[in-house]
Parts: sequence; C-alpha cells; structure tokens
Amino acid sequence: MANVNIKPLGDRVVIEPLEAEAKTASGIIIPDTAKEKPSQGVVVAVPEANEDNKVTVKVGDKVLYGKYAGTEITINDNDYLIMSESDILAIV
Repeated sequence: MANVNIKPLGDRVVIEPLEAEAKTASGIIIPDTAKEKPSQGVVVAVPEANEDNKVTVKVGDKVLYGKYAGTEITINDNDYLIMSESDILAIV
C-alpha cells in the first residue's frame, strides 16, 4: 500500500486496485487481454470526517466496489481510483 499525497473531498475516497489473478485455481494462466477489471482494492486516502460527512471506511480497509466505479488516476506511476464512498459495496 502506497502513501498517497492526495486529499479527497466530499464523500470521495482514493483506492489502490488490487491486481487481478493471473492464474486460475486449476493452474491455467490468464493472458493480460482476458483479465477482468479488478473490483477489489485498498483504501489509501479518505476525507476528514465532520458532522456533515460521516466516513465509514478508513485507510487500509480492503474493499469491494463496482466493476466500472470511480475515476482512474495515475500518481507517481501508480494507478488509483477516486470514487464516492457509496460506490463501495463491502469491506472485506
């Protein structure tokens, strides 16, 4: 998990997507072109909580999110997603 110098606003959180599995349980290697977009990640930044904005997730939480949720950004050659906390489906 990288230390990100970004501060999300409102109810947005920054997530570092986890890599999709490169091999199936039976040992078949999946080529990059056939891999699904990851839907799991680790929260790396959250906004400051206040009476108007109650943040449920915290930095370090492993979460599940919708396949096409969020906006992709690249910081220091690392890929991240900025998404609304409501796009997060569950904490794993």
